Amino acid sequence: MTKYVNPFEGKVIVDLSHPVGSQSPQWPYFPQPEITRAHGLAKSGVLTQFFKMPMHCGTHADSPRHVIETEFDGRRARYTHEMDLNAYCGPAVCLDLSHLEQWTLIKADHMDEALAKTGVSHAELKDMIVIIYTGMSEIWDDSKQYYHYATGVGASVGHWCMKHDIKALGVDQQALDHPLHTSIGEKLAGKLSMGLEGYSGLPLRHEYIEKFGIEEFAHFDRELYKEIHGEDAYQELYGLVEEKGMCNGVWEPCHKLLLGNGKVGWENVGGNVAKIAGKRCTIVGAPLNLYCGDGSMTRLMAIIDKDDVNDVPDRVYPYGDH
Repeated sequence: MTKYVNPFEGKVIVDLSHPVGSQSPQWPYFPQPEITRAHGLAKSGVLTQFFKMPMHCGTHADSPRHVIETEFDGRRARYTHEMDLNAYCGPAVCLDLSHLEQWTLIKADHMDEALAKTGVSHAELKDMIVIIYTGMSEIWDDSKQYYHYATGVGASVGHWCMKHDIKALGVDQQALDHPLHTSIGEKLAGKLSMGLEGYSGLPLRHEYIEKFGIEEFAHFDRELYKEIHGEDAYQELYGLVEEKGMCNGVWEPCHKLLLGNGKVGWENVGGNVAKIAGKRCTIVGAPLNLYCGDGSMTRLMAIIDKDDVNDVPDRVYPYGDH
């Protein structure tokens, strides 16, 4: 008989999930979660509660069907229940990008620089889970700071994930794309576009151009990118998104490149993620077995050597769920 080996010996489990409650911050056009009590102990002798919330509430995993109709290999985009559980767990590395200026569009060069500091080689990335830590998770709140002004990824990181054939990507921000690549922007999402204003009262593009310049903002505007950088440069970065995703190339390009290749992605990674920044670990973040789900809340966790955990304070949520 094979001797049992405890896989947790010498390890600790680090929670990477934000708590979920009725006041949990939501994507700006989502309704708030509803948690109601059907039975109470005083009257019924049991406590029974119901909850109603989006599948994308709090720390959650997106499934391919969330953003595309057809995966890049030609199959019908898969729902949550169609994804193999193996897609949600495995060896991982957490890249520390917390030094970047808030609202930066993360690119492949940033990923390479952060990877080099971990000691993980590019060759090891195949079938590895990558978690991005920017520090945005520390300001998880129903606020413009968290949703409008988040540091975020885009097409460059999406191609980086494809190039190295990673298993999955997790980000401690509002989405698998920079906010200006999403419906928070002015026009990318058609009728879903919110065109939200910044603190200045002007559309966010005005503030972004003032802060980072028009050449950098062009990443969020198809025609402007072509005008400034040229058609060939546009096709190299966004052409595959348009061809396979059948959409404007600057509309959630990292979503399309990642999920279109059958990978899953966690958004709103939180909890004590700072404890694993820059470290190797094992990630487990399985979804609920939701039939035809477009995503699912997850209890995302990292399993890591107890001596390798960053010495930072435990995360405290002053309002319970944010």
